[in-house]
Amino acid sequence: MQQPAPALAIERRDYSHPDTRRLVEQLQNLYVRIYGGPDETPIDDSDFSPPHGAVAVGYVDGEPVAMGAWRRMSDGKAELKRMFVVDSFRGRGFSRAVLSWLEESAYEHGSTVMMLETNENHPSAIALYRSVGYRDVPHFGFYASNPMTVSLARVLRGPIGASS
Repeated sequence: MQQPAPALAIERRDYSHPDTRRLVEQLQNLYVRIYGGPDETPIDDSDFSPPHGAVAVGYVDGEPVAMGAWRRMSDGKAELKRMFVVDSFRGRGFSRAVLSWLEESAYEHGSTVMMLETNENHPSAIALYRSVGYRDVPHFGFYASNPMTVSLARVLRGPIGASS
């Protein structure tokens, strides 16, 4: 008999927390493989401190295996950053769980829209976001002038799966 998949426990962490830093390093390594270089978007640890943002780290049996973050943009919308799941834990719905946590957090802190930048070289990310209601929007942010950039957004009216 197959054992049930381990549960993901999501905790808010500071951007400077060792578990966050460990996952960001792994994510940057993934960016190097996918894009040829790390994400160079200017980021300050304080960008992700409530009420201006938050970092979510997902744990399985105490090990950090997933993360994501959001930060408030100057127009009050939230920007999704640093979504990542460790390779050996992909395909278990952890990205959706972290994304839902982040959307709820952004909504609770007054943001009604979540925006994000990704890249055509990351089709699995694009597929995830579109599958939960994200739609193409005009380019914005650090990579707005990159022709490979894909800019997406979703109106936040509640958890993933709610009408959008």
